[in-house]
Amino acid sequence: MGTRSRIAKLLAVTLAAVAVASMSACGSAEPGDGGPTIVAAFYPLQFAAERVGGERVRVVGLTQPGAEPHDLELSPRQVGEISDATLMVYLHGFQPAVDAAVEQAGVTALDAASLVPLIEATADDEHVGADAPAGADPHVWLDPTRLATIADAVATRLGELDPEGAAGYQDRAEALRTELSALDAEYADGLRSCERREIVVSHAAFGYLADRYDLRQIPITGLSPDTEPTPGQLAVTAEEAREVGATTIFFETLVSPAVAEAVADAVGAQTAVLDPIEGLEPGATGDYVSVMRANLATLRSALGCS
Repeated sequence: MGTRSRIAKLLAVTLAAVAVASMSACGSAEPGDGGPTIVAAFYPLQFAAERVGGERVRVVGLTQPGAEPHDLELSPRQVGEISDATLMVYLHGFQPAVDAAVEQAGVTALDAASLVPLIEATADDEHVGADAPAGADPHVWLDPTRLATIADAVATRLGELDPEGAAGYQDRAEALRTELSALDAEYADGLRSCERREIVVSHAAFGYLADRYDLRQIPITGLSPDTEPTPGQLAVTAEEAREVGATTIFFETLVSPAVAEAVADAVGAQTAVLDPIEGLEPGATGDYVSVMRANLATLRSALGCS
């Protein structure tokens, strides 16, 4: 090959490499292509981030399907993901390991607990015992209107971090709010007329749902699903379940049903799943909205709603 040919070939290869590099640098903000990366602490926040961010962002969920988010322990890789995030979305007070990692990393973060009014849960001696955890109930996402507010805040913060995508974030947040408002209306209508308004649940995760739709939560244990009830607590809860005529004792998808089954056996009631949507089960095909609709159908059946 002559000198001129070798130079021409080298020039062509160089120009091609420059073109590829230029395309990589100037391309649109797509997942894995320089776009924003959102790290979401657990599923409901991941759902909101994915719906608001759309294809423009990459969303990393810290809590894997099937895992109980309260118990999350972070791997070194996950700590690195938090440090490298464009935006970290979490809920302070819900996952201590995440709280500590966010504080240590100094990452740009959005705390969902600061965005909506929190319900103060108290230790009820009759139900969860004097040593049960009390304080702010973190389960805000079970009120869809509160989740919509969180999604709006995600859109605003992303728009500040990625101005070119701001309009799209706002449009997607508005679409999600419309969908969640419709879900809220379905709940209000579906639970308007019921024979009973008390829900006996394995742990006190449903305070926001009860507050929004005029229900009364009777928890067997407190805010943490890991708390083991005493025999006295089980007996007291069973007695109140009898008094209110409960026909169903609710348990959850990610924890053992044994406690709910013990109360149900004592009362002569059945059990059913009422999902706190702290995470999805492995292989689940639904999302937050579909699980909430399944919960509504379960509640309507259990409470004798017309």
